[in-house]
Parts: sequence; C-alpha cells; structure tokens
Amino acid sequence: MSRIHLAATLTLVASLAPHLSAQWPRFSVPNVPKTADGKINYDAPAPKTSDGKPDLSGVWETVPCRGCAVPIISGLGSAPPAGRGAAPAAPAAPAARPPASGNVFGNIGGQTEGGAPYQPWAADLVKKRMADNSKDNPDAHCLPMGIMQLNSHPFPRKIIQTPSEVLIIYEGSGTTVREIFLDGRSLPGKDAEQWWNGYSVGRWEGDTLVVETTGFMDDGWLDVRGSPLTSEGKVVERFRRTSYGNLELTVTIDDPKAYTKPFSAVIQNRLAPDLQLSEFVCIDKDAAHYIGRK
Repeated sequence: MSRIHLAATLTLVASLAPHLSAQWPRFSVPNVPKTADGKINYDAPAPKTSDGKPDLSGVWETVPCRGCAVPIISGLGSAPPAGRGAAPAAPAAPAARPPASGNVFGNIGGQTEGGAPYQPWAADLVKKRMADNSKDNPDAHCLPMGIMQLNSHPFPRKIIQTPSEVLIIYEGSGTTVREIFLDGRSLPGKDAEQWWNGYSVGRWEGDTLVVETTGFMDDGWLDVRGSPLTSEGKVVERFRRTSYGNLELTVTIDDPKAYTKPFSAVIQNRLAPDLQLSEFVCIDKDAAHYIGRK
C-alpha cells in the first residue's frame, strides 16, 4: 500500500466512526428532482437563485468524472453507512479514475502534460518532500491544507450562497470556512497580512462564478506530494453547476515564483442531497498517519 493511499485510508477509518454512530439522521432535502424510477435525477437542470444566478448551494463530494459515483477506498471492505454515499476515493487509486481525470489531490500536475511546470527549485523541493513521505504536509500537523487540497479532498464540502458572498465549509480540514465576497470589493494589496487560504473575491461571468484568490502565505502545499504555492501565487477558480447534481470546478494556478507558466486542473463534484457535514477535529500532531510509528 502506498504512503498516500495509507494516509487517506487511515484518516478515513478514524473519521468514519462518528458517521456510523453519531451523524445526523438521514434527511432528504425537499424538491429533489427524480427520474421515472424514483432515483435522484442528477442530470436535471441546475436550480437558480431568486436573482437568476445558478445556485451552487449544497453538500458536494469529489468524483472521478461527471456522472461517476463517489468511489470507495479499496481495502475498506463493505459499503459505506446509509446517508453518506460511497466512501471517498483514496488519492493513490488510479485504477478507479479515468486517465483523463488526473488525481490532483495527490498530484496537482496530474492533468497537465508533462506534469506541473515547476521552477527548478520547486522541482527539487517536491522530490525532497516525496522522499520524506510528505511528513511536513500541513495536514500532518493539524494546520490548514490550502485551497487545492481542500477542493480536491475526498471529504465533502458545503457551499452556502448569498447575493453578496459565498461560503465554503470544508469537512476535511477541521471544518475550515472560506469567505468569497461578491460585493464588488477589491483584493487586498501586497502589504496585507498573508493567510493560509488567502483572500477571495468573486464575480459572475454568465453562469460561471469566477473567484480570484491572492495573499497566500509562503510555503503552501497544493497537493499531498508537496507542490508549493508561494506568496506570489494567484489562484483562479471557475465554478459551474452544469446540472442539478454536477458541479465542475476549473482551477488555474499562476505562481511565477514556483512555476514556469500558469496551469490548470479540473475537479468534478457530485451533489449529496441527503448528506450533512460531520464535525472534524484534528488531534494527530506527530504525522504518524503519514510516516508510521517507529
């Protein structure tokens, strides 16, 4: 079993216990479109808000491709608990993913021909981090993972949309909350305090929510292997709810300090209308779930 697979599996096993015994009872939100045989119609038209924008609200899980079900981590055995959908995919299970999907949680350059376009120093850093079994990943030390690990994480996220801002709550990192402001404000200047997940503002371009984020702390991790994100970086996310049950997120990373050119990744999400986020508290501060105990 690879290190990445092991880390994801152990983390998932530890976190499934609350879902099995203390999660919210199964509850289906109203007005869910159904097919003729009574199943959820994930391909029904995307809902709209009162102001006519696509409604991105809901609990979403990462999937290998549009229309795919949420995969089960190999090695966990039986089906997942009722009300939660299938168990999330381990980042090192390429056989469960179509080659075109690319595993950006484990490797941000997985969809880029030739891999992420690292600057020489960044390529050397990633090699070192991989040789160290990613023991310094912020996730291994109960620190914020950063936007890309959160966006592609196997644990779900909840989007709450209002006309003036969008909130994203990520279960996979101590229920981290991001604020994306839609009220016309500008991004802070270079003298702003640097944040783990930066500062985010958004705007609508037709049916696509475009989010720009800057102001990152140096030495961020874009993926499990340790691809860096620096304070010079800018991340642009494009959210498109292509149908009732499908949300496509295209992310472009532009960080000239760490990469020779901008590059992009696409993350597909599937709606989980009867799933509620679970409280997640990180208590393992010694990275044992990455490198094992000696």
